Amino acid sequence: MTELADDLSFALDLADLADGLAMASFRAADLVVETKPDLTPVSEADRAVERAIREQLAAHRPDDAVLGEEYGQEGTARRRWVIDPIDGTKNYVRGVPVWATLIALLDGDDIVVGVVSAPALARRWWAARGMGAYVTDPGSAQPRRLQVSSVGVLADASFSYSDAAGWAECGSAEGLRTLLTETWRQRAYGDFWSHMMVAEGVVDVAAEPQLESYDMAALVPIVQEAGGLLTAFDGGSAIAGGSALSSNGLLHPEVVQLVNS
Repeated sequence: MTELADDLSFALDLADLADGLAMASFRAADLVVETKPDLTPVSEADRAVERAIREQLAAHRPDDAVLGEEYGQEGTARRRWVIDPIDGTKNYVRGVPVWATLIALLDGDDIVVGVVSAPALARRWWAARGMGAYVTDPGSAQPRRLQVSSVGVLADASFSYSDAAGWAECGSAEGLRTLLTETWRQRAYGDFWSHMMVAEGVVDVAAEPQLESYDMAALVPIVQEAGGLLTAFDGGSAIAGGSALSSNGLLHPEVVQLVNS
């Protein structure tokens, strides 16, 4: 547990570093934005943040492997850091404050540390296996422990997603329609924020049909340590399945069935 606490503390330090670099370029008039081969945007801030995190990992965790969105895989060690330097780049480049740096540590197939830092929202969520999940709220000096909701009926549930893209491609378009019509409230908070709201207990179900491992690794332990579940649409490993479905746990079996119907 002491080693895991050290890893969490180190991950939080990495988030501090990332926050400073990303905020320095947020809404900057001279921010350079390019288009990657998959037609998604990447900014100079994405690359600068990932480079800085990799430098710190090389200096302080040289035996660990690293996987990052911008520079790929380095190393094959059992312990692997997974980094999304700016999740929500489209928001970032347009000046929308809903973006975050995602930092996770895997030990084999187990995700043991997760940090989601959203400095433009003045919020940060984190968790380590067996140590609980926490958030820092704007204006509060003390972190708050997270707990998912106790809503057990889909008709009473609040549902969040990013958008309608990708649902038909994975065979879940009808499931999305049902979630949009049969839940109590529906909002597209989007990206990491939807799942962090599940961990906070203010949203009951969140789903995204097409994600990469760096988009979701950091989210998994936070939702789990808050008492919820974060899986792929089929109920298996989110990272292996390429999709993310988070819930308070009570609603999970029903929603898994819906998105696979």
